[in-house]
Amino acid sequence: MTDNPGPSRRVPRAEVRRRLLAEAVRVFTERGYADARIEDIAHAAGFTKGAVYSNFGGKHELFGAVLGQGAQDELAAVTAGMDGADDAGAVIERVAGLMAARIATDTGHGQLGLEFAARAARDEQTRAVLAPMRRAQRDAAARAVAEVAERTGAGPAVPAELAGLILHCLTNGLVNEHLADPETVTADVVERAFAAVLTALLAPASHG
Repeated sequence: MTDNPGPSRRVPRAEVRRRLLAEAVRVFTERGYADARIEDIAHAAGFTKGAVYSNFGGKHELFGAVLGQGAQDELAAVTAGMDGADDAGAVIERVAGLMAARIATDTGHGQLGLEFAARAARDEQTRAVLAPMRRAQRDAAARAVAEVAERTGAGPAVPAELAGLILHCLTNGLVNEHLADPETVTADVVERAFAAVLTALLAPASHG
């Protein structure tokens, strides 16, 4: 006689979201937004499509969450890369290298970002998801610039909010160019572009 295992334990909400996001990244990257189906993502994660609607509201929001998670991971990597660097030059070198590596290796998120931006230009529902996410990304970039300035004593050439916008646009532009022409816009070129702009934005503070 075997013991009754009892009712199965309910999967925590955070774990449901994590698994759905992981499968969504794979399915969206493989098929693109238009051809990806919610039921396929849910099934691959071990749930019904109702789990997608209860956690993300639908396909638009799930797609936005995928892009948002990628941006959060990028910011976390950059922030961690600044640890231990005590001058602007060292920070610039590390950040430029990290961003170049991510752009060159994680092309899937770049492709998804391009697709979502193109849809947002024509679709108000998509734009409603993308716009606040882009604002949050620009704000995060501005906070990173302010943190670097405080940590290293650098004097930003422009206000942090404007620097955040410049870096955000630079990142998106380099992602696009690398996807379109990876043989010319290589990781080394991307790194040098980041270093040049960061150097201009984070000039050492003058004294005296």
